[in-house]
Amino acid sequence: MSAELEFRLLNEFQRGFPLEARPYARIAERLDVTEDWVLAQLAGLLRDGAIARVGAVFAPGAFGASTLAALEVPAERLDEVAALVSARPEVNHNYERENRINLWFVAMTDSAERLRQVLREIELAAMCGPLLDLRMVEEFRIDLGFDLRDGDSSKGLEPPRAAAEPRTLSDSDRRLLVALQEGLPIVAEPYAALASAAGLAQGDVLERLRDWVQADVIRRLGVVVRHRELGYRCNAMVVWDVPDGVVRPLGLNLAQQPGVTLCYRRARGGPRWPYNLYCMIHGRSRDGVRAQPRRIHEHTGLGAFPSQVLFSRTRFKQTGARYVSGKDLAYG
Repeated sequence: MSAELEFRLLNEFQRGFPLEARPYARIAERLDVTEDWVLAQLAGLLRDGAIARVGAVFAPGAFGASTLAALEVPAERLDEVAALVSARPEVNHNYERENRINLWFVAMTDSAERLRQVLREIELAAMCGPLLDLRMVEEFRIDLGFDLRDGDSSKGLEPPRAAAEPRTLSDSDRRLLVALQEGLPIVAEPYAALASAAGLAQGDVLERLRDWVQADVIRRLGVVVRHRELGYRCNAMVVWDVPDGVVRPLGLNLAQQPGVTLCYRRARGGPRWPYNLYCMIHGRSRDGVRAQPRRIHEHTGLGAFPSQVLFSRTRFKQTGARYVSGKDLAYG
């Protein structure tokens, strides 16, 4: 089988994953290959780290509470503190970025109260001073997939959204989330396996997933790629301090710019971190990524405002979000 077919498998099925009993067979039909080939390729890509999972990416705030947080860690303690942060099951992403405030992580829990507690525990254990808690206020472009041909988001711009209100979870919802967090099994009938793990009927699982997709609770369902392993080894978070009255039009314009893969408004972090508009840029080289903010400034007017470019340096942790734990399910 050709490399082009593997590329299509990665690129074309990051969303719109079939919600039917044998989804991999449907993908095989579209690629004109066998189901066994699709299963073997995805299993190999998962084993090699090119993909994180096949599964759901949920809308921010759809379940529980989450935030982007950051610490200013002395260089000699970075590995120690990063290990401490990564050990927390509530943390799903943890990166070193090139900045005085150098350790950036995403934490998620089942409630805002629990999230505040987790952040406080991390802050006390790290002993690096006050932690920045940068909650999302409004999204302009969030995890819409990644076109591997040109390194851009592979879906058109959608209307901005305020941070979602968490949905109330039934017991069966919680069981399904626990099973789904690890991704869809790469077997011929993954929804049957998912249903078995959640103690539900396959038909109920498919109906629930269709409902979540329709309601935009699931932002996309499909292959979740790892940018670095697929050649996009450089990325940077770019931030601006924009007057609140104009952040929405500027954010919408920013979200449409080539190379921007994520774009959102976050709460400011006080005098130490006054920035409120964020985007992510991925590229194959540092020079390519570095050129993007300059081009963005030329086309959006954002060059008039204070900004910083924070290149990622070390990836300490990157996993799928954990909305519900098995322990939470067992003990309530």
